[in-house]
Amino acid sequence: MTKSPLSIAVLISGGGTTLQNFIDLRDSGELHVDFKLVISSRPSAKGLQRAAEAGIPTMVIERSVNPDGLFSKQITDALRQADVDLVCMGGFLSMWIIPPEFEDRVMNIHPALLPGFGGKGFYGRRVHEAVLEAGCKVTGCTVHFVDNIYDNGPIILQRAVTVHEDDTPETLAKRIRKYEKVIYPEAIRLFAQNRLCVEGRRVRILESGN
Repeated sequence: MTKSPLSIAVLISGGGTTLQNFIDLRDSGELHVDFKLVISSRPSAKGLQRAAEAGIPTMVIERSVNPDGLFSKQITDALRQADVDLVCMGGFLSMWIIPPEFEDRVMNIHPALLPGFGGKGFYGRRVHEAVLEAGCKVTGCTVHFVDNIYDNGPIILQRAVTVHEDDTPETLAKRIRKYEKVIYPEAIRLFAQNRLCVEGRRVRILESGN
């Protein structure tokens, strides 16, 4: 881990459970980060309250009231001003057009094993419903770098979860969330240690000390 905390911003649209996990791990000393900013695309997002209670600066940039170009520009400008090392999406449901300066500096977690069950409209319960309808025996979660296509960027980490015969979208989501809470922080730690090397579509994890 780097000596100084990794400066991060978190983008949210809803409850902020991923954000809360990060906050809890920071407070317990398991995640060495400095939260510079939380941006929400919705003013009603519960995650804003979580951020405020943790003393993290917040900003609301609504997709619904901003044309595409302006929405993305406002987010980019805010992140530049916050001077962050890494941007983490946590249930962020709007498309932010990522400029070149943030390439390989934006992460997201998806509740399935990409490239399957990803793309526009595939989030939350919809993903688990699709997995069950397809009769999959295995699903899981994926942490990936974000590009300007939904769920398309290079994969960093994945964990597999067995699908049970009696699973519902809710039971499946609950088991997957346990792994999400582990692999997303791990990806952040690897980034902070400069151990993620992106080579085209692949991410190589370097040995510690390289």
